[in-house]
Amino acid sequence: MLQFGTDGVRGHAFSELTEGDVFALGFASTKVLTLHDVVIGRDTRESGQRLESAFTSGCHLAGATVHSIGVAPTPAIAAVAAERGWAGVAVTASHNEYQDNGIKIFALGGLKLTRPQELAIESQFAVGHSLKPDNFERTSSTEISELLATYAKHIVNLVPHLAFKGMHIVLDCANGAMSDVAGDVFGECGATVTVINDEPDGRNINANCGATFPNVVRDAVRLHHGDFGLAFDGDGDRVIAVDHVGSIVDGDHLIALAAGDLRATGQLTNNTVVVTEMTNIGFHRAMTDANIRVVTTPVGDRNVLTELDAHGYVLGGEQSGHIIYRSHATTGDGLLAGVLLADMIRRAGKPLQQLATAAMTSFPQVLLNVKVARKGIDVGAALASEIDDAKVELGSGGRVLIRSSGTESVVRVMVEAESADRAREIADRLAQIVAQRLG
Repeated sequence: MLQFGTDGVRGHAFSELTEGDVFALGFASTKVLTLHDVVIGRDTRESGQRLESAFTSGCHLAGATVHSIGVAPTPAIAAVAAERGWAGVAVTASHNEYQDNGIKIFALGGLKLTRPQELAIESQFAVGHSLKPDNFERTSSTEISELLATYAKHIVNLVPHLAFKGMHIVLDCANGAMSDVAGDVFGECGATVTVINDEPDGRNINANCGATFPNVVRDAVRLHHGDFGLAFDGDGDRVIAVDHVGSIVDGDHLIALAAGDLRATGQLTNNTVVVTEMTNIGFHRAMTDANIRVVTTPVGDRNVLTELDAHGYVLGGEQSGHIIYRSHATTGDGLLAGVLLADMIRRAGKPLQQLATAAMTSFPQVLLNVKVARKGIDVGAALASEIDDAKVELGSGGRVLIRSSGTESVVRVMVEAESADRAREIADRLAQIVAQRLG
Protein backbone atom coordinates (compact mmCIF):
# COMPACT_ATOMS: atom_id res chain seq x y z
CA MET A 1 0.00 0.00 0.00
CA LEU A 2 1.46 3.33 -1.08
CA GLN A 3 1.60 5.97 1.67
CA PHE A 4 2.64 9.60 1.72
CA GLY A 5 5.57 10.62 3.89
CA THR A 6 6.48 14.10 5.11
CA ASP A 7 7.04 15.26 1.52
CA GLY A 8 5.30 13.09 -1.06
CA VAL A 9 6.09 9.44 -1.69
CA ARG A 10 9.59 8.06 -1.98
CA GLY A 11 11.41 4.77 -2.33
CA HIS A 12 13.96 2.73 -4.24
CA ALA A 13 13.13 3.20 -7.93
CA PHE A 14 11.46 0.22 -9.64
CA SER A 15 11.38 -1.93 -6.50
CA GLU A 16 9.83 0.05 -3.64
CA LEU A 17 8.38 2.55 -6.12
CA THR A 18 7.45 0.82 -9.38
CA GLU A 19 6.11 2.25 -12.63
CA GLY A 20 2.80 0.61 -11.78
CA ASP A 21 2.76 2.40 -8.43
CA VAL A 22 3.45 5.74 -10.06
CA PHE A 23 0.84 5.14 -12.79
CA ALA A 24 -1.72 4.36 -10.08
CA LEU A 25 -0.71 7.48 -8.16
CA GLY A 26 -1.23 9.62 -11.27
CA PHE A 27 -4.64 8.08 -11.87
CA ALA A 28 -5.76 8.41 -8.25
CA SER A 29 -4.47 11.98 -7.91
CA THR A 30 -6.30 13.10 -11.04
CA LYS A 31 -9.56 11.52 -9.89
CA VAL A 32 -9.42 12.74 -6.28
CA LEU A 33 -8.28 16.29 -7.10
CA THR A 34 -10.45 16.55 -10.25
CA LEU A 35 -7.48 17.66 -12.32
CA HIS A 36 -7.66 19.01 -15.86
CA ASP A 37 -4.14 20.38 -16.41
CA VAL A 38 -0.95 19.18 -14.76
CA VAL A 39 2.60 20.50 -15.15
CA ILE A 40 5.19 17.80 -14.54
CA GLY A 41 8.97 17.87 -14.28
CA ARG A 42 11.77 15.85 -12.79
CA ASP A 43 15.24 16.03 -11.32
CA THR A 44 18.27 14.43 -12.96
CA ARG A 45 18.01 10.79 -11.76
CA GLU A 46 18.30 8.12 -14.42
CA SER A 47 14.92 6.71 -13.35
CA GLY A 48 13.15 10.04 -13.82
CA GLN A 49 11.92 9.75 -17.40
CA ARG A 50 10.34 6.33 -16.93
CA LEU A 51 8.55 7.36 -13.76
CA GLU A 52 7.43 10.64 -15.32
CA SER A 53 5.96 8.67 -18.22
CA ALA A 54 4.14 6.36 -15.83
CA PHE A 55 2.59 9.22 -13.86
CA THR A 56 1.63 10.98 -17.09
CA SER A 57 -0.11 7.86 -18.39
CA GLY A 58 -2.14 7.58 -15.20
CA CYS A 59 -3.20 11.21 -15.47
CA HIS A 60 -4.18 10.77 -19.13
CA LEU A 61 -6.30 7.73 -18.42
CA ALA A 62 -8.12 9.69 -15.70
CA GLY A 63 -8.77 12.58 -18.10
CA ALA A 64 -6.07 15.18 -17.41
CA THR A 65 -3.78 16.99 -19.86
CA VAL A 66 -0.13 16.85 -18.78
CA HIS A 67 2.46 19.48 -19.72
CA SER A 68 6.03 18.22 -19.31
CA ILE A 69 8.85 20.67 -18.70
CA GLY A 70 11.56 18.02 -18.43
CA VAL A 71 14.34 18.58 -15.90
CA ALA A 72 13.30 21.42 -13.62
CA PRO A 73 13.63 22.45 -9.96
CA THR A 74 10.67 21.49 -7.80
CA PRO A 75 9.96 25.15 -6.89
CA ALA A 76 9.85 26.00 -10.61
CA ILE A 77 7.16 23.37 -11.11
CA ALA A 78 5.20 24.77 -8.16
CA ALA A 79 5.62 28.31 -9.52
CA VAL A 80 4.28 27.33 -12.94
CA ALA A 81 1.34 25.58 -11.27
CA ALA A 82 0.62 28.71 -9.22
CA GLU A 83 0.86 31.02 -12.24
CA ARG A 84 -1.34 28.84 -14.48
CA GLY A 85 -3.78 27.59 -11.86
CA TRP A 86 -2.75 23.99 -12.61
CA ALA A 87 -1.64 21.11 -10.44
CA GLY A 88 2.08 20.34 -10.32
CA VAL A 89 4.13 17.17 -10.04
CA ALA A 90 7.84 16.78 -9.37
CA VAL A 91 9.45 13.40 -9.96
CA THR A 92 12.22 13.59 -7.38
CA ALA A 93 13.65 12.05 -4.25
CA SER A 94 15.05 15.42 -3.16
CA HIS A 95 18.32 14.91 -1.24
CA ASN A 96 18.32 11.10 -1.44
CA GLU A 97 20.86 9.14 -3.47
CA TYR A 98 20.18 8.44 -7.14
CA GLN A 99 18.83 4.91 -6.57
CA ASP A 100 15.73 6.40 -4.92
CA ASN A 101 13.02 8.41 -6.57
CA GLY A 102 9.69 9.85 -5.56
CA ILE A 103 6.69 11.98 -6.41
CA LYS A 104 5.83 15.38 -4.95
CA ILE A 105 2.32 16.55 -5.84
CA PHE A 106 1.06 20.12 -5.71
CA ALA A 107 -2.67 20.76 -5.76
CA LEU A 108 -4.28 23.41 -7.95
CA GLY A 109 -2.35 26.66 -7.72
CA GLY A 110 0.90 25.00 -6.67
CA LEU A 111 -0.16 24.34 -3.07
CA LYS A 112 1.04 21.42 -0.97
CA LEU A 113 -1.50 18.64 -0.55
CA THR A 114 -3.43 18.63 2.70
CA ARG A 115 -3.40 15.49 4.81
CA PRO A 116 -7.07 14.73 3.95
CA GLN A 117 -6.20 14.99 0.24
CA GLU A 118 -3.29 12.58 0.72
CA LEU A 119 -5.51 10.09 2.54
CA ALA A 120 -8.13 10.30 -0.20
CA ILE A 121 -5.48 9.61 -2.86
CA GLU A 122 -4.15 6.67 -0.86
CA SER A 123 -7.65 5.21 -0.69
CA GLN A 124 -8.02 5.44 -4.48
CA PHE A 125 -4.56 4.05 -5.20
CA ALA A 126 -5.75 0.45 -5.46
CA VAL A 127 -8.23 1.42 -8.19
CA GLY A 128 -5.44 2.79 -10.37
CA HIS A 129 -3.19 -0.15 -9.61
CA SER A 130 -5.84 -2.62 -10.74
CA LEU A 131 -5.78 -1.16 -14.27
CA LYS A 132 -2.24 -2.49 -14.95
CA PRO A 133 -1.48 -0.84 -18.31
CA ASP A 134 0.87 -2.59 -20.72
CA ASN A 135 2.91 0.53 -21.47
CA PHE A 136 3.36 4.10 -20.37
CA GLU A 137 3.14 6.57 -23.24
CA ARG A 138 5.21 9.70 -22.80
CA THR A 139 3.97 13.06 -24.05
CA SER A 140 5.91 16.27 -24.23
CA SER A 141 5.02 19.94 -24.40
CA THR A 142 6.16 22.74 -26.67
CA GLU A 143 6.04 25.10 -23.67
CA ILE A 144 9.23 23.82 -22.01
CA SER A 145 11.44 26.88 -22.54
CA GLU A 146 8.65 29.33 -21.88
CA LEU A 147 7.66 27.83 -18.53
CA LEU A 148 11.18 27.54 -17.14
CA ALA A 149 12.09 31.00 -18.42
CA THR A 150 9.05 32.46 -16.66
CA TYR A 151 10.21 31.04 -13.34
CA ALA A 152 13.77 32.29 -13.77
CA LYS A 153 12.60 35.74 -14.86
CA HIS A 154 10.38 36.00 -11.79
CA ILE A 155 13.37 35.37 -9.52
CA VAL A 156 15.62 37.84 -11.39
CA ASN A 157 12.96 40.55 -11.21
CA LEU A 158 12.83 40.42 -7.41
CA VAL A 159 16.04 42.46 -7.18
CA PRO A 160 17.22 45.63 -8.97
CA HIS A 161 18.90 45.31 -12.38
CA LEU A 162 22.44 43.92 -12.04
CA ALA A 163 22.06 44.15 -8.25
CA PHE A 164 24.90 41.71 -7.58
CA LYS A 165 27.54 43.36 -9.73
CA GLY A 166 30.85 43.11 -7.90
CA MET A 167 29.85 39.97 -5.98
CA HIS A 168 31.59 36.64 -6.56
CA ILE A 169 29.20 33.81 -5.66
CA VAL A 170 29.99 30.08 -5.72
CA LEU A 171 27.08 27.73 -6.46
CA ASP A 172 26.96 23.98 -5.81
CA CYS A 173 24.08 22.57 -7.86
CA ALA A 174 24.35 19.00 -6.48
CA ASN A 175 24.35 17.66 -10.07
CA GLY A 176 20.61 18.14 -9.81
CA ALA A 177 17.75 20.20 -11.14
CA MET A 178 19.42 23.57 -10.47
CA SER A 179 22.37 22.70 -12.75
CA ASP A 180 21.06 24.63 -15.78
CA VAL A 181 19.19 27.32 -13.86
CA ALA A 182 20.98 28.78 -10.85
CA GLY A 183 24.13 30.02 -12.57
CA ASP A 184 22.13 31.81 -15.26
CA VAL A 185 19.88 33.53 -12.71
CA PHE A 186 22.75 34.87 -10.60
CA GLY A 187 24.59 35.85 -13.77
CA GLU A 188 21.53 37.80 -14.96
CA CYS A 189 21.60 39.58 -11.60
CA GLY A 190 25.15 40.77 -12.34
CA ALA A 191 27.20 38.42 -10.17
CA THR A 192 30.46 36.77 -11.08
CA VAL A 193 29.52 33.11 -10.71
CA THR A 194 31.55 29.95 -10.16
CA VAL A 195 29.35 26.88 -10.55
CA ILE A 196 30.35 23.42 -9.36
CA ASN A 197 28.62 20.04 -9.53
CA ASP A 198 26.49 21.06 -12.50
CA GLU A 199 27.18 18.08 -14.78
CA PRO A 200 24.51 15.48 -13.95
CA ASP A 201 24.90 11.99 -15.39
CA GLY A 202 21.83 10.36 -13.87
CA ARG A 203 23.75 8.83 -10.99
CA ASN A 204 25.78 11.65 -9.43
CA ILE A 205 22.88 13.70 -8.02
CA ASN A 206 23.63 14.56 -4.36
CA ALA A 207 26.76 12.38 -4.52
CA ASN A 208 29.11 14.00 -1.98
CA CYS A 209 27.91 17.43 -3.02
CA GLY A 210 25.08 19.90 -2.56
CA ALA A 211 23.19 20.97 0.55
CA THR A 212 23.87 17.74 2.46
CA PHE A 213 27.63 18.12 1.93
CA PRO A 214 28.24 21.85 2.53
CA ASN A 215 31.96 21.31 3.08
CA VAL A 216 32.27 20.96 -0.71
CA VAL A 217 31.03 24.47 -1.45
CA ARG A 218 32.99 25.73 1.56
CA ASP A 219 36.22 24.47 0.01
CA ALA A 220 35.25 25.94 -3.37
CA VAL A 221 34.58 29.37 -1.85
CA ARG A 222 38.04 29.34 -0.29
CA LEU A 223 39.68 28.09 -3.49
CA HIS A 224 38.02 30.67 -5.74
CA HIS A 225 38.07 33.50 -3.18
CA GLY A 226 34.29 33.88 -3.37
CA ASP A 227 32.30 36.31 -1.27
CA PHE A 228 29.99 33.47 -0.24
CA GLY A 229 28.60 30.21 -1.51
CA LEU A 230 25.23 28.48 -1.88
CA ALA A 231 24.60 24.74 -1.97
CA PHE A 232 21.30 23.40 -3.30
CA ASP A 233 19.83 19.93 -2.91
CA GLY A 234 18.95 17.66 -5.82
CA ASP A 235 15.56 19.17 -6.60
CA GLY A 236 16.45 22.72 -5.59
CA ASP A 237 13.87 23.35 -2.89
CA ARG A 238 16.45 24.01 -0.20
CA VAL A 239 19.74 25.82 0.22
CA ILE A 240 22.63 26.05 2.68
CA ALA A 241 25.11 28.95 2.58
CA VAL A 242 28.78 29.40 3.51
CA ASP A 243 30.56 32.67 4.18
CA HIS A 244 33.89 33.81 2.76
CA VAL A 245 35.93 32.16 5.53
CA GLY A 246 34.10 28.86 5.13
CA SER A 247 31.68 28.95 8.05
CA ILE A 248 28.43 27.12 7.28
CA VAL A 249 25.27 29.23 7.46
CA ASP A 250 22.42 26.76 7.86
CA GLY A 251 18.67 27.18 7.50
CA ASP A 252 18.26 28.45 11.06
CA HIS A 253 20.70 31.29 10.44
CA LEU A 254 19.17 32.08 7.05
CA ILE A 255 15.68 32.28 8.55
CA ALA A 256 16.96 34.42 11.43
CA LEU A 257 18.55 36.78 8.91
CA ALA A 258 15.37 36.92 6.85
CA ALA A 259 13.17 37.51 9.88
CA GLY A 260 15.28 40.45 10.99
CA ASP A 261 15.37 41.90 7.50
CA LEU A 262 11.62 41.59 6.93
CA ARG A 263 10.91 43.09 10.33
CA ALA A 264 13.22 46.03 9.63
CA THR A 265 11.41 46.71 6.34
CA GLY A 266 7.94 46.32 7.85
CA GLN A 267 7.13 43.11 5.98
CA LEU A 268 7.11 40.52 8.78
CA THR A 269 3.39 39.98 9.18
CA ASN A 270 2.28 39.82 12.84
CA ASN A 271 5.97 39.95 13.77
CA THR A 272 6.02 36.15 13.56
CA VAL A 273 8.21 33.46 12.00
CA VAL A 274 7.34 29.75 11.69
CA VAL A 275 9.92 26.98 12.21
CA THR A 276 9.95 23.28 13.12
CA GLU A 277 10.89 21.37 16.23
CA MET A 278 14.38 20.75 14.76
CA THR A 279 15.23 24.46 14.99
CA ASN A 280 18.19 25.24 17.25
CA ILE A 281 17.70 26.68 20.72
CA GLY A 282 19.96 29.52 19.68
CA PHE A 283 17.40 30.61 17.09
CA HIS A 284 14.66 30.83 19.71
CA ARG A 285 16.87 32.87 22.03
CA ALA A 286 17.82 35.23 19.19
CA MET A 287 14.19 35.76 18.23
CA THR A 288 13.27 36.43 21.87
CA ASP A 289 16.02 39.06 22.05
CA ALA A 290 14.69 40.61 18.81
CA ASN A 291 11.08 40.55 20.08
CA ILE A 292 10.02 38.31 17.19
CA ARG A 293 7.41 35.65 17.94
CA VAL A 294 8.21 32.05 16.96
CA VAL A 295 5.62 29.42 16.10
CA THR A 296 6.91 25.82 16.12
CA THR A 297 5.47 22.96 14.05
CA PRO A 298 6.35 19.28 13.56
CA VAL A 299 9.10 18.53 11.02
CA GLY A 300 8.13 19.01 7.37
CA ASP A 301 7.80 22.11 5.22
CA ARG A 302 4.14 21.25 4.59
CA ASN A 303 3.49 21.78 8.31
CA VAL A 304 5.26 25.13 8.11
CA LEU A 305 3.24 26.15 5.06
CA THR A 306 -0.03 25.14 6.71
CA GLU A 307 0.74 27.40 9.66
CA LEU A 308 1.79 30.26 7.38
CA ASP A 309 -1.43 30.13 5.39
CA ALA A 310 -3.67 29.62 8.41
CA HIS A 311 -2.56 32.92 9.93
CA GLY A 312 -1.22 34.98 7.04
CA TYR A 313 2.43 34.77 8.11
CA VAL A 314 5.06 35.37 5.42
CA LEU A 315 8.23 33.56 6.54
CA GLY A 316 9.02 30.07 7.73
CA GLY A 317 11.28 27.13 7.17
CA GLU A 318 13.56 24.41 8.43
CA GLN A 319 17.13 24.07 9.61
CA SER A 320 17.78 21.84 6.58
CA GLY A 321 17.39 24.84 4.28
CA HIS A 322 13.74 24.69 3.24
CA ILE A 323 12.84 28.38 3.42
CA ILE A 324 9.38 29.62 2.46
CA TYR A 325 8.90 33.24 1.49
CA ARG A 326 5.13 33.02 1.26
CA SER A 327 4.72 36.38 -0.47
CA HIS A 328 6.73 35.02 -3.41
CA ALA A 329 6.23 31.26 -3.49
CA THR A 330 3.99 28.37 -2.45
CA THR A 331 6.83 26.12 -1.33
CA GLY A 332 10.47 26.14 -0.24
CA ASP A 333 12.70 27.52 -2.97
CA GLY A 334 16.48 27.39 -2.66
CA LEU A 335 17.10 29.73 -5.57
CA LEU A 336 14.62 32.32 -4.31
CA ALA A 337 16.10 32.17 -0.81
CA GLY A 338 19.63 32.46 -2.22
CA VAL A 339 18.81 35.49 -4.34
CA LEU A 340 17.06 37.25 -1.45
CA LEU A 341 20.04 36.47 0.80
CA ALA A 342 22.41 38.03 -1.74
CA ASP A 343 20.20 41.10 -1.86
CA MET A 344 20.27 41.36 1.95
CA ILE A 345 24.07 41.27 1.82
CA ARG A 346 24.07 43.95 -0.91
CA ARG A 347 21.76 46.28 1.01
CA ALA A 348 23.59 45.81 4.30
CA GLY A 349 26.99 46.42 2.74
CA LYS A 350 28.45 43.82 5.12
CA PRO A 351 29.84 40.31 4.52
CA LEU A 352 27.67 37.29 5.21
CA GLN A 353 29.97 36.26 8.05
CA GLN A 354 29.22 39.44 9.97
CA LEU A 355 25.49 39.30 9.30
CA ALA A 356 25.11 35.63 10.23
CA THR A 357 27.13 35.98 13.43
CA ALA A 358 24.95 38.89 14.54
CA ALA A 359 21.71 37.10 13.66
CA MET A 360 22.09 34.19 16.12
CA THR A 361 24.50 31.90 17.93
CA SER A 362 23.80 28.18 17.60
CA PHE A 363 23.99 25.77 20.51
CA PRO A 364 26.26 22.81 19.72
CA GLN A 365 24.06 20.24 18.00
CA VAL A 366 24.70 16.60 17.11
CA LEU A 367 22.43 14.94 14.55
CA LEU A 368 22.84 11.20 13.92
CA ASN A 369 20.95 9.07 11.41
CA VAL A 370 20.47 5.46 12.51
CA LYS A 371 19.33 2.80 10.04
CA VAL A 372 16.32 0.85 11.32
CA ALA A 373 14.26 -2.09 10.13
CA ARG A 374 11.37 -0.12 8.65
CA LYS A 375 9.89 3.35 8.13
CA GLY A 376 7.56 4.99 10.60
CA ILE A 377 8.61 3.31 13.87
CA ASP A 378 7.11 4.99 16.95
CA VAL A 379 10.51 5.69 18.42
CA GLY A 380 9.10 7.97 21.10
CA ALA A 381 7.22 5.07 22.66
CA ALA A 382 10.10 2.63 22.19
CA LEU A 383 12.64 4.85 23.96
CA ALA A 384 10.41 6.93 26.23
CA SER A 385 12.38 6.24 29.41
CA GLU A 386 15.79 6.90 27.84
CA ILE A 387 14.60 10.12 26.22
CA ASP A 388 13.18 11.37 29.52
CA ASP A 389 16.45 10.58 31.29
CA ALA A 390 18.44 12.53 28.69
CA LYS A 391 16.13 15.52 29.02
CA VAL A 392 16.59 15.53 32.78
CA GLU A 393 20.38 15.43 32.32
CA LEU A 394 20.32 18.45 30.00
CA GLY A 395 17.75 20.51 31.87
CA SER A 396 17.14 23.96 30.39
CA GLY A 397 20.60 23.95 28.83
CA GLY A 398 19.82 21.51 26.06
CA ARG A 399 17.29 19.55 24.07
CA VAL A 400 16.64 16.03 22.78
CA LEU A 401 14.57 15.10 19.75
CA ILE A 402 14.33 11.56 18.36
CA ARG A 403 12.02 10.85 15.44
CA SER A 404 11.52 8.49 12.55
CA SER A 405 12.22 9.90 9.09
CA GLY A 406 9.14 10.35 6.96
CA THR A 407 11.02 9.35 3.81
CA GLU A 408 13.63 6.75 4.78
CA SER A 409 14.08 3.74 7.11
CA VAL A 410 16.06 5.95 9.44
CA VAL A 411 15.67 7.28 12.96
CA ARG A 412 17.10 10.76 13.49
CA VAL A 413 18.69 11.46 16.87
CA MET A 414 19.25 15.12 17.65
CA VAL A 415 20.83 16.47 20.83
CA GLU A 416 21.67 20.07 21.68
CA ALA A 417 23.73 21.07 24.71
CA GLU A 418 25.80 23.95 25.97
CA SER A 419 28.96 21.98 25.15
CA ALA A 420 29.71 19.95 22.04
CA ASP A 421 31.22 17.10 24.06
CA ARG A 422 28.08 16.77 26.16
CA ALA A 423 25.85 16.78 23.10
CA ARG A 424 27.99 14.12 21.41
CA GLU A 425 28.08 11.89 24.49
CA ILE A 426 24.31 11.81 24.89
CA ALA A 427 23.61 11.52 21.15
CA ASP A 428 26.00 8.58 20.78
CA ARG A 429 24.38 6.82 23.72
CA LEU A 430 20.86 7.26 22.37
CA ALA A 431 21.89 6.26 18.84
CA GLN A 432 23.40 3.04 20.16
CA ILE A 433 20.14 2.20 21.95
CA VAL A 434 18.15 2.90 18.78
CA ALA A 435 20.42 0.60 16.76
CA GLN A 436 20.22 -2.20 19.32
CA ARG A 437 16.44 -2.15 19.68
CA LEU A 438 15.20 -1.05 16.27
CA GLY A 439 17.98 -1.77 13.77
